[in-house]
Amino acid sequence: MKNWHPPSKQNVLILSVFYAITIAAFYLAATSINSQNENLAIARTFICILLLPILSKYILQLIALPFYTLKEKLQHKSNQKTNQSTLSVSVIIPAYNEEVGIIKTLKSVLNTGYKKLEVIIVNDGSTDNTHQLVTNFISEIKENEYDNTRIKYLQLNNGGKARALNKALKLASNDIIMTIDGDCLMDKNAISNTVKRFNCDKVGAVAGNVIVGNKSKAIEVIQQLEYLCGFFLRRADSVFNSVFIIGGAAAAYRRNVLLEVGDFCTDIVTEDIEMSTRILAAGYNTRYAANAVTYTEGPSTWRSLCAQRLRWKFGRFQTFIKFQNLFFSKHKQHNKYLTWLLLPIAVYAEFILLIEVVVLAVFFSYTFICNDYVPLVMLITLMATLIMLQVFFDSKKHFHKNLLLIAPIAWLLFLVVDVVEFQALFRSLKRLYKKENLQWQKWVRIGL
Repeated sequence: MKNWHPPSKQNVLILSVFYAITIAAFYLAATSINSQNENLAIARTFICILLLPILSKYILQLIALPFYTLKEKLQHKSNQKTNQSTLSVSVIIPAYNEEVGIIKTLKSVLNTGYKKLEVIIVNDGSTDNTHQLVTNFISEIKENEYDNTRIKYLQLNNGGKARALNKALKLASNDIIMTIDGDCLMDKNAISNTVKRFNCDKVGAVAGNVIVGNKSKAIEVIQQLEYLCGFFLRRADSVFNSVFIIGGAAAAYRRNVLLEVGDFCTDIVTEDIEMSTRILAAGYNTRYAANAVTYTEGPSTWRSLCAQRLRWKFGRFQTFIKFQNLFFSKHKQHNKYLTWLLLPIAVYAEFILLIEVVVLAVFFSYTFICNDYVPLVMLITLMATLIMLQVFFDSKKHFHKNLLLIAPIAWLLFLVVDVVEFQALFRSLKRLYKKENLQWQKWVRIGL
C-alpha cells in the first residue's frame, strides 16, 4: 500500500485557502485591538457553559490517556503468566458485492500467520463476481500454504449483514470471534494484538484500530484525520473498560459471551454498535487495541459519505432507544463511566450539533465585532498540537505523517465533517419522527 500520493490541484487549492484563513486568524490576533461588547460577551459566556459538559468529557479522556499505556504494560505481564496465546480465533468476513477487494481482504487475514485460525467467508447474495473469485481462490490454495487455517465458505441469499454474521456464528467454533469487512486489509499483527486484550473472562469484546487506507482525495484525508482522532480517544474509554462503539471492520468478541447475549440484531442498521452496547449492558468489559490495525476504504464521494454517516447516526439512535435504561443507570453491573458520562454526553453532543449554526454564529460574531481572535487562535493551536501528538503516538505514525501538514488547518476540516454529520442528524431525526426504517447503503469500491 502506497504511503504517499502527489497532491492534486484541487487539494493544493483547498490547502492554500485554508492555510490563508488560518494565517489571517493568527495575524489578526497579533495586531487587532479588542473592543468589548457586553451583550456578545454574555452570549459567549453562555456558549461556553453550553459546551462545558462536552469539554469536561474531553478533559477527563485526555487525563486518562497516559493510563492506557500503563494498563497495557500490566496486561502484558499478566499475559506472560497465562496461556493467552492458546486462544483460538475465528475470523468472519461478510461480503456483498465485494469483488474489488475480497481476495485482498482474505489474503491479509491468512497472512497474519496466527496459529489457531479459522476463516469464514459469508457471501450475502452478491450479484457481482464475488462468488467466483472466492471459490477459485479456495480451490487454488496449496494444501500446505495455510496448514494451520480452516477456510469455510457460506453462500446465502441476500438478507443483510447481521443475518450473514449470525449464519457464520453457527459455523464458528473457536474461542474468539473476529469480524472484518470485505473491503478491509488486516495488519500482520492485528489478530495476535487483539487476542492479548482478552486476558480475563470479564472482557467480552475488543475494538481494533481502524485506519482509512485511501488518502489521495481531500474527502479521504478528512476521514483519515477523523478516524485518527476518534480512535485515539478510545484509549481513554478502554481505561474505564467501556468502549461502546466497536465497529464491525475490526471487532472481536469472546464466543461464550456472544452465546450468552444472543445473535446480532437484524432490526438495527448498526448491528455492531448494538452488539457492543448489549455486551456492556450484560456487565462485561470492552477494550481497545491501538496496535491491532485494520485498514478500511473510506467513501470517495460526498454522496457516499453522507449516506454512510446517515446509517451510522440512525443506527446509533436506534441503539440509544433500545438501551435507554442504561442512561444514568444505578445497576451494579453497569459501568458508571458509560452510563453517567459516555451515553448522556453522546446524546447531548447531538443536541449541540443541532444548534451548532447558532453557536458558531455567536462565537464568530463576538470574534469579528470585538476583534478578539485570541480564543480562536488558542483553539487552533490546541487542536493542531493534539493531532501532532496523536500522529506521534499512533502505532502507524509513518502512515499518518501526511496529517502533520494539515494539523494547523484541522479546525476548518472538522467544520466540513460537522456539515456531513448535521445532514445525517437531520435526516435521522426525520426518519425517527416518521417511523421510517433505513436500508443498508452500498457505494462503489475502488479498492485498497
